[in-house]
Amino acid sequence: MVEELDFDAVIIGGGVIGLSIAHSLTSHHSSPLDPSRILLLERHPQLGTETSSRNSEVIHGGLYYPPASLKTRLCIRGRRLLYSFCESHNVPHRKTGKWILAQDCAQTGALKRMIEKTKSLRDVEDGVGGTLGETPLRWVSREESEREEPDVHVDWEAGGSILESPETGIVDSHSFMLALEGRFTEAGGTVAVESPVSKATPLPAPGSDSLGSNGWEITVSPTSTIPDPSAITSRAVINAAGLSAVSLFNAILSSLPSEASPAEKLPPLKYAKGNYFSYSRSSPRPSRLLYPAPVAGASGLGTHLTLDLSDPPRVRFGPDVEWVTPFSSPSSSSPPSPEPEPEPRPEETIPTEIYAPNPAHLAQATREIKKYLPSIDASSLVPDYSGIRPKLSLHHNQEGGGLGEGKGFVDFYVRKEKGFAGLVNCLGIESPGLTSSLAVGEMVARLVVGEGDWGEREGLKR
Repeated sequence: MVEELDFDAVIIGGGVIGLSIAHSLTSHHSSPLDPSRILLLERHPQLGTETSSRNSEVIHGGLYYPPASLKTRLCIRGRRLLYSFCESHNVPHRKTGKWILAQDCAQTGALKRMIEKTKSLRDVEDGVGGTLGETPLRWVSREESEREEPDVHVDWEAGGSILESPETGIVDSHSFMLALEGRFTEAGGTVAVESPVSKATPLPAPGSDSLGSNGWEITVSPTSTIPDPSAITSRAVINAAGLSAVSLFNAILSSLPSEASPAEKLPPLKYAKGNYFSYSRSSPRPSRLLYPAPVAGASGLGTHLTLDLSDPPRVRFGPDVEWVTPFSSPSSSSPPSPEPEPEPRPEETIPTEIYAPNPAHLAQATREIKKYLPSIDASSLVPDYSGIRPKLSLHHNQEGGGLGEGKGFVDFYVRKEKGFAGLVNCLGIESPGLTSSLAVGEMVARLVVGEGDWGEREGLKR
């Protein structure tokens, strides 16, 4: 056994997931870890500058995914934790509510199935000794719709309907991440930015059945400000590297002799760019979030209307889905090719120009918006910003990231890897990742210390 390692836990990735894990590890009531021996590494000069800051900032209700999935369980648990955290730490947020808009009988049928699914959640375990309970939903009448939001269109004659999710809201993600960072560093944890990790290697452990039982060596690549590579050691490694998380895990596996590897490499992530569009006119200006009815198997929730926390709230629309291959070839609106893009190195970042919103998508976005907000002035819609969602595929012929319970659905991948000691992976954390973040942190802390009902009992031993 190695007598002294540099850290007890190193978290790779300083987005909202990595920060939530850091917060949970330093605040968990029975954690054996000394906060001063926990390190969070982030490759960029600032924390949370990739997916965590380029999204809709919506606090989701947990309505769209299979009942027993991590996406459902962590979203619902995370929503409750997030509202509580925001109240306790003065993080700007607002419970706006959301209307889900069906335009015909088939879409109304999908909303009815959504209600039945939420009822089935009453007895689903939340992973911390409780149950999820039933997420409140209610039908909105035509009279109420026309009174409250006269600019919103629903084709009532065709069997359309409106379902309200009163628990949905919005949050200032930047303030949330600053609060998490503050809690972590005040507890004694360390944050290191401009620290891109290129690999993590199990330290030699002769006679052990678990790779990493003597700890891990993490290699940090040189940067413009730190010209030399460096290495640190840790008992546990938590991979929350977001857009590079799969590449990092595959790099760990590649460093092992094939006969010694306890797992197979995963297909490279697929990247779904979401373009957002801002609206400059004062009307129409709904007072709540508006979402089209979900489409089973889709890679997103449709081009929806969201609000920010300014006064009056700024209206924006998005995201759409634009498949991009940022390391090799141009973008496309079509589903990703079955031929995978060459996998980037773990320390390699997506080129900045990929994040420019695509004006070619404005016309299609306008058509989608006009289905539920026909009085929108198209000349006042402009491209605003974009984000990239990491779409996980567990098989090479799988598109990844679909809604619903059928083909294409891929759950969050949060697990303590079998055959390894002290390695926890958080892969494919896209929507509803922001809402789920505190619950992900809670889950990872329990996996690390060996508690909880997540099916992984072996934790970190000192």
